[in-house]
Amino acid sequence: MSNKDYYKTLGCEKGASQEEIKKAFRKMAHTCHPDKPGGSEAKFKEINEAYQVIGNEEKRKQYDQFGSSFEQQGGFGGGMNWEDIMRQARQQSGGGFQQGGYDNGQGFEFNFEDVGLGDIFGEMFGFGGGRKKKRSRKGRDIEADIKISFQEAYSGVSKEIEFYKIIKCPHCKGNGAEPGTPIKECPDCGGAGQVAHMQRTILGAIRTYSTCPKCKGEGKTYKTSCKECGGEGLVKKNITTKVDIPAGISDGQTMRVSGEGEAGASGGRAGDLYLNIRVKEDKNFQRQGDDIVSQVIISPAQAALGTKININTIDGEGELKISAGTQSGKVFKIHNKGMPHLESSGKGDQLVEVIVKIPGNLSAKEKKLYQDLAELNNDHVDKGSWFGVF
Repeated sequence: MSNKDYYKTLGCEKGASQEEIKKAFRKMAHTCHPDKPGGSEAKFKEINEAYQVIGNEEKRKQYDQFGSSFEQQGGFGGGMNWEDIMRQARQQSGGGFQQGGYDNGQGFEFNFEDVGLGDIFGEMFGFGGGRKKKRSRKGRDIEADIKISFQEAYSGVSKEIEFYKIIKCPHCKGNGAEPGTPIKECPDCGGAGQVAHMQRTILGAIRTYSTCPKCKGEGKTYKTSCKECGGEGLVKKNITTKVDIPAGISDGQTMRVSGEGEAGASGGRAGDLYLNIRVKEDKNFQRQGDDIVSQVIISPAQAALGTKININTIDGEGELKISAGTQSGKVFKIHNKGMPHLESSGKGDQLVEVIVKIPGNLSAKEKKLYQDLAELNNDHVDKGSWFGVF
């Protein structure tokens, strides 16, 4: 069986920190989630399997030493031996072994059950272990689209959005018991949420664990279940959440709101909310990176002689100086009148394109003036028709 490369699965280096591994997992999980367009359940399971191992410092140490599967170690060869195992067993048991156990053929005897070898195997290979606790489960991430105006993208905005999602039951506060019902520690598992089983193998007795059937892993029992959630501690309801959208966000960006996904089971933390930002088009402005692009129309006389004109900016009216001889299509830059930089201070610029508009439907006086100008410049024009002057 080939060894799985969990680092490659998550797209990170073997020497990556735990925080870098967590970031890599979140990025890939968001991309490959089965609920997303183009997501893959198979790929999602692969990256989840990888993160369950190398995302845990202890399991990561085991993986780095022994590989991704118990079978790949050839039993206890090629990377560990009986001396290593027995050394750990002696340390855990306080030294020495009980007589009367299994004879390993190397001149001493030991009893697997007495020294808790199942606990050692559990720490090494992910099964068994004497310190099992009930497992909480993180809530599911959710995704939604939200539309904002161009102005809201510029200034930032708080929006209320409505979701139908799993939340902690408000009636029982998530504990699953009808209010007023005494909650007691589960007598079968002692509050651990799991029960132990002893399995005898050729190596001796190995302890394994399973979810407690009496309390279903909760570690507690009560006489009357919550009438709202039936003892689950979770319900699905329409809720309204207020989210703050930062200034400078772009159309198509995804924003993560931590803890606003669905509630987790057994006290697990809530999932996250991923908001896909959609910015509505604006009739006056367009966005180009963090710059804002707009247009202004001027007359031939203004273009030729130069002038000052009032223009619209994203935060109000401003003034633009048109230099003499400006050609149609020229772009003027107004500093610091663009979009705020999302991850740093400052803003982009406003880029104003000047359009020189040639008039139509001239009056007789206007036509005469243009004809005189054409003659002054030795331009050929059809005096019987205005077409062809320029």
